[in-house]
Amino acid sequence: MSRSKANLILLLAGAIWGMGFVAQSTAMDSIGPLLFVGLRFTVATLATLPLALREARTTKRPLSPRDWRAFGLIGVVLFVEIVAQQVGLLTTTVSNSGFLTGTYVVMVPLLAVLLYRQWPHPAVWPGGLMTLAGIWLLSGGALSALTVGDWLTLLCAVFIALQILLIARHAADTGRPIALAVAQFAVCGALALVLTPFFETIDPGAVAAALPEILYAGIFSGALAFTLQVVGQRYTTAPQAAIFLSTEAVFAALFAAIILRERLPPSGLAGCALIFGAILVVELLPHRRRPRETTP
Repeated sequence: MSRSKANLILLLAGAIWGMGFVAQSTAMDSIGPLLFVGLRFTVATLATLPLALREARTTKRPLSPRDWRAFGLIGVVLFVEIVAQQVGLLTTTVSNSGFLTGTYVVMVPLLAVLLYRQWPHPAVWPGGLMTLAGIWLLSGGALSALTVGDWLTLLCAVFIALQILLIARHAADTGRPIALAVAQFAVCGALALVLTPFFETIDPGAVAAALPEILYAGIFSGALAFTLQVVGQRYTTAPQAAIFLSTEAVFAALFAAIILRERLPPSGLAGCALIFGAILVVELLPHRRRPRETTP
């Protein structure tokens, strides 16, 4: 698969996640964040499991205990990021959550350098800064405008950056991206369901009311989009993957405007334009060829 096709797959994942922000927000009109996360990723696990079993039958290389430990760690990281984002949605808007989650585009290359000494293509740095500028415009140019939910969303972004780096190190090496997806879903869902009785009330009627959102988040935002992520990341770099996945912020604002009637101010629209500009930077600049040297 070419890098451009992989980036398009990641762009599709971003669009699906953008719509998922709406489902995540409206679901909590009926149930708590932990229960929603637990049920969502249980559905994602069941939906993806048949594909993982098929992958196992057609793959010669078995997974080692080290692979399973890595998959479990990614599942724990996914749990922290999703719960932080979900709880954050209680006190922030869908648009804000979408854009603030996108700060991981700056965190990914920074963590790659700090943790693994991996330097990205130079185009990633202006692309990441352009995205960060878009998020700054969303907040009105003042951090004091951010709520507790916004800060939780920023914590989520840190763990998303870590998850992207871990997937980049383990998805390609094992050749089992679907197994990785199922493992992280199962770990995340199980942790949420175990903790739910300690913090939330489980009401079957409320679960039924939130069932459409649970199914969308589980099947599309979970099984489909996260699987697209681990597949696409096999053929592109982690910093570039972060840029394309961050389009979920733009799609979140778009779907929030269409479905929830949320409206972005002109500064927020300018932020959308900056993020799309960042995508063009990281997609087109690496393809530019150096000018040929001329001989006298």
